[in-house]
Amino acid sequence: MRTLTWDQGREMARHQRLTHDTGVDVFFAHPHSPGERGTNDNTNRLIRRYLPKGTPITSHQPYLDAIAHEPGNCPRTTLSYHTPTEAFNQLIATTH
Repeated sequence: MRTLTWDQGREMARHQRLTHDTGVDVFFAHPHSPGERGTNDNTNRLIRRYLPKGTPITSHQPYLDAIAHEPGNCPRTTLSYHTPTEAFNQLIATTH
């Protein structure tokens, strides 16, 4: 990964440190500009299949597990049509 685009938020207050430590340049999306956060909005869209806005979140763990499984196991164009899980496992295998 060479760059990271982040929403406006205090969780990235130390973004300079992240860039220094990892070499990953951090960019910030403009407010109300979903096109600048493509992967984030795509993941939200996948989750909204299960939990439309206004839906109470259930405590039924198998259902929550299914929701968590979907985004991590959906092929992504940005990952050369690998799933995030496959890409992560490949990265881990090559770094050990």
